[in-house]
Amino acid sequence: MNERPPQPVTIEACPNGPLLVRGDVQLVDGQGDPIERRRRTIALCRCGSSAIAPFCDGSHKAIGFVTSP
Repeated sequence: MNERPPQPVTIEACPNGPLLVRGDVQLVDGQGDPIERRRRTIALCRCGSSAIAPFCDGSHKAIGFVTSP
């Protein structure tokens, strides 16, 4: 088998944008059911306006979302 070693999990808060999640992490919904991952890096919405929540669709730019300092 060609298994890769586990990748550490990192979460980066982009200024005025999403949370970028990298590494071996499993996302689950409010009922504990897994959410399918299609990419290595996941952008999670923080503005609440994404049409594809919990993922970011860039809506933060259109609504002028600003994070607190």
